[in-house]
Amino acid sequence: MNTQVNVLSERIIAHAHTFRRVVDFDPLKEKLVHLDLTEHNAELGNIDLADTSLFESFIKKNLKAAKAKFGIGGYEEDRVLYKRSKLFSAFPSPVFSGSSVEIIEQVENRTIHLGIDIWGDEGTKIYAPLGGMVHSFAYNNNFGDYGATLILMHQLDTVTFYTLYGHLSLEDIARVTEFQYIVRGQVIGHFGSPEENGNWPPHLHFQVIKDMRTNKGDYPGVCTIADRKKYLSNCPDPDLVLNMMQYAQ
Repeated sequence: MNTQVNVLSERIIAHAHTFRRVVDFDPLKEKLVHLDLTEHNAELGNIDLADTSLFESFIKKNLKAAKAKFGIGGYEEDRVLYKRSKLFSAFPSPVFSGSSVEIIEQVENRTIHLGIDIWGDEGTKIYAPLGGMVHSFAYNNNFGDYGATLILMHQLDTVTFYTLYGHLSLEDIARVTEFQYIVRGQVIGHFGSPEENGNWPPHLHFQVIKDMRTNKGDYPGVCTIADRKKYLSNCPDPDLVLNMMQYAQ
């Protein structure tokens, strides 16, 4: 992990006691279940993950079995579920050689998850964990994409960073503007329906990003194994903000 992200992680840890929970969860009264979405979960092999209704039934079944309010997990996870969408597949890439252009195949799919997913009921409220402003938002409407997406910019002791909220409802991004101030604890979104969240079971993709570079309304939430180190060096563990993984069973 690079020095800048180490500094950011230190700032987040130092201020973590002041953060508001991103979703309503009381660890004294409610349960979280860790959802394994890797090849080690044999149950996934029996599901057509491209069928959103079947995937949603799988999520609900696991939550019900655990008597859990939310399912959670995914940071650094090498996931099989991205086979459900061509968005994460290998694709032809142009290579310039002198005056000619050759097309070669990018042989490695994107499978490494860079955020944490919180799975739950459609309409679940999402709160800003700390104050900041709206950096950007977009409707990333590909199958398997973020759907409605919101990105906030924050600053802790002069260190600037960003939080990304994917798979929201369209209403949420219809009522925000760039540079709008957001206060800690403000409702900033809701778990969107599959029709507006990129065709996923209702959930929140939460990601922390040090440098957005030129990206607006979008930032990769999944990378290849080859790019793992590069992206993780810019995306520290989201649980530093969420503080929820310790309660997952």
